[in-house]
Amino acid sequence: MTTPATEALNPAAEREGGRPPRTGGAVAPRRVGGPRRWWDGVLAADPGLGQLQAGWRSLVSVTTGLLVGYGMSVALTLPAMLGMMVGGMMGLMSAFAIAENTPLRLTRAILWMPFPFSAVLPLAAWLHQDRVLELTLMVVGLALTFFLARFGALALLTGMMLFNSFMVGMMANIPLNLCGKLFVAALVSSAAILAARLLLCCPMPREDLLRTQRAFVVEARRVGDAATAALDPDADQDVAIKRMRRSLRRLNVTTVTIDGRLAQPEVAADPDTAELLHQYLFDAELALQGIGQAVQRLARLPVPPRLREAMVVALVVARDTPLGRADALHPAAQLIQQQAEDVLGGPGTGADEAEAAVLARRVGHLLDSLADSLAHWLELGWNAPRARAKVPFQPTVALEQNRPAGTGAVARRIAAAQELTGWRRVVPYVRVPLHAAVACAIVCPIADAIDPRRFYWGLVGVMITLFGTNTTHERLRKLAHRMVGTVVGAVLGIWLLHLIGPGHIYWTLLVIVAGLALGAWGMQRQYAYWVVGLVTALVQLYGMSTPYSGMDHLLAERLLDNGLGILAATACAALIFPLSTRKIAQEADRGYVAALEHLVSQIHQRWDDPEAPVRLRGAARGVDAALFQVRSVSRPLVRMPLGIRGRGAENRLALLTTATAHARALAAAADIDIDLGPRLTGQVERITQTFLESLHTLDRCFSTGEPGGSWVRVSPLVRNLEAQLRAPAGPRADRLHTALRELAALDEVLAGFAEDRGLPTVTAPTEQHPAPPAESLRTPPATPRERRTQEVLAAWAARTRQGDERTPEPRGPVRAATPLASQEAGPGAATAEGADGRDRTRSAEGSVTVSGQLRCPEHPADCDAWITVVGARGKRRAGVRAVAGRYRITGLTPGTYTLITAGSSHTPRAEFLTVRLTEGEMHHDIQLAPAPRD
Repeated sequence: MTTPATEALNPAAEREGGRPPRTGGAVAPRRVGGPRRWWDGVLAADPGLGQLQAGWRSLVSVTTGLLVGYGMSVALTLPAMLGMMVGGMMGLMSAFAIAENTPLRLTRAILWMPFPFSAVLPLAAWLHQDRVLELTLMVVGLALTFFLARFGALALLTGMMLFNSFMVGMMANIPLNLCGKLFVAALVSSAAILAARLLLCCPMPREDLLRTQRAFVVEARRVGDAATAALDPDADQDVAIKRMRRSLRRLNVTTVTIDGRLAQPEVAADPDTAELLHQYLFDAELALQGIGQAVQRLARLPVPPRLREAMVVALVVARDTPLGRADALHPAAQLIQQQAEDVLGGPGTGADEAEAAVLARRVGHLLDSLADSLAHWLELGWNAPRARAKVPFQPTVALEQNRPAGTGAVARRIAAAQELTGWRRVVPYVRVPLHAAVACAIVCPIADAIDPRRFYWGLVGVMITLFGTNTTHERLRKLAHRMVGTVVGAVLGIWLLHLIGPGHIYWTLLVIVAGLALGAWGMQRQYAYWVVGLVTALVQLYGMSTPYSGMDHLLAERLLDNGLGILAATACAALIFPLSTRKIAQEADRGYVAALEHLVSQIHQRWDDPEAPVRLRGAARGVDAALFQVRSVSRPLVRMPLGIRGRGAENRLALLTTATAHARALAAAADIDIDLGPRLTGQVERITQTFLESLHTLDRCFSTGEPGGSWVRVSPLVRNLEAQLRAPAGPRADRLHTALRELAALDEVLAGFAEDRGLPTVTAPTEQHPAPPAESLRTPPATPRERRTQEVLAAWAARTRQGDERTPEPRGPVRAATPLASQEAGPGAATAEGADGRDRTRSAEGSVTVSGQLRCPEHPADCDAWITVVGARGKRRAGVRAVAGRYRITGLTPGTYTLITAGSSHTPRAEFLTVRLTEGEMHHDIQLAPAPRD
């Protein structure tokens, strides 16, 4: 895969120099295609930097609120603690409850906060003398918050501010005559927080999208790294395959997240650009997924050494090709295809070697597809689309906390789909508020008996349990995170409290703000991280009024109250108008089948009417989103006696994951115009209609909960149709054959899924026909940018023609000697292969160090370049970075190698190196040619 690097061309500089920006080349935006940076790993772990933005937003908002609150307390002669409490509350709520991505929406939400907050303060002050009524209104306030949550973000914010006002009024015992001044303090604090957020963390949805695209490039490069590691003949196959699967999962999450961001306001320039971006990224991910799957199978086959080496060299070249020259991947694809054809045409090729060659040839085809998709994608970086999309972009992926939606979307579908009559029609509106009210009514007396001053800790436990959870498993998982996070935060907070000591108010405030900011950063990853930061900050606050000796008792009390609130809320949700986990899991499966049904119906329309407004890739992305929802239900922390987790659920998830992969490939291949005769068109109609009827049957099974009907296998019909096709070889015929094969494979997987759900399967009758003709191999024509890469790869091809006489390699499987995987080293250091820094299979022959100069006419002082060494058996042996025009590679043994040199401004250069020394040092200079200009 390509590195995150661009051409040495700045469009802004062209405009400043009087020349128009280029419109014919593929220039990536700087944030997407800049040179490698040390924070790429952070960006890949947090696509779009949503978590870091949450932490920064909290830091800015809370700090501003505290400072302005203190200033307003001085200006209005308020107690400093009251002013800072009100300002801090405005900052905290603006950071956690307001994440609008446009300045106008952000302004409206932040400036609205003081009004509901201040409206309740007089009531809270008036109720100080009536404890029972005070507790009752607290319960009502929390229930009202959950009721308002159904009516949008602003209504939810209103409910949260009402509840917080009750809580602050009771905690601080605010007198009635100060409520007006506190309203002014809240209003000024909100205005200052708004100004700070617009200045320091203004929403930039377009920039967030570009960062997410950069994360896609980083993850794609990781897939390339994992592929070369899996092809290492000495690697641990299980470890390499697990790494490959992990890389592919992260790539899929990032790509689905990009689709979700495209649906947000002011992200894409226009719906046509968004649709084209969606299509090209879909095809690029599909190619990378195919490469990963093929390499996983190749890792368990006896790959011929020359073919293995060709694949490693080609994948390294593809990975290190600058992003702006994606079309240079075509020669790398041709290299693999040529070597695969040599293996298939060679005498004495065994069945396993032939299978490996076929898989390698598929990798070559996928590299071709990847090059085309990336080239088109990059054209949208600075340029407007040359052609309008057939159908404008339509959202198919919903995001929750910058991640694809999980069980929340499933629970909302269940509530919306319920057909209730009479008084039960209000159940969807009052279910969660009723859970909150009953749980609070249970917890309040107990918490008030434990400590009347801090009874609200139990209410907080109820609130956090019902927000963002939809199943018993999720609520119990949140309980575990709350308990563990509280213990860790208490230990860390008490240590910091003793370290700072009493009287150091500024250090205490610094720890409070830092704890909240770091907790907000980690909350979207794990809830326990937020609890650690929150408790660390609260310990510093409690230390101002509680003796250090009583801190352990206070934190234990808080843990007990929170636990009571969580357990009470969990019990109420499970007993009062419950939505069982089994029902949510069943609805998630039904949603997945509905997404597949939509995809197949779109394919039917596409083939029936070429002008039909369909979005096949968008429909396939909807299948991806549905799979995320199934996964979110199927991964509880604990195994419940009546839960859905078990071996059956794991098998079901594996089936749906396989079906999703076939659905992606089917959507991309089926997006073609088909021109068949009436008889064949009738067969296509029969196949798609039968498939849709089977999906309807499966959908009814999930809707009613009882099996009815059967699944009719259409794979025999598909094979029969494919056998009758006599279309001339070409890209469209190849895609039609691919679409039919993927449709048959999807049918087989779903038939197994239907059997797992209790549906019988039958086979559609068909006639026997001869096998279809063999596929043709497409060789793409060279472009100006490809010529340089073809010249680069010629060195490797020449070496392989001479390598038989110098270093003959045995044909057949090479067993792994030690579990090791190549990693890129830091600047100026080679990566060791084994504990002793050399290949253990040849360690007895000595160790050779190769060093020299790296000369570059464009960067005579210091050229930023990486050098990768590939051994004769396809083993990636080292990766070093040239520093100050020099490089040094250690740990080589006698043999033949390919050196691949790549930089942010250079197409990769491959050259042959023979190491004849048994030990010592060897000098070898590398000359980089200037970057080609089209």
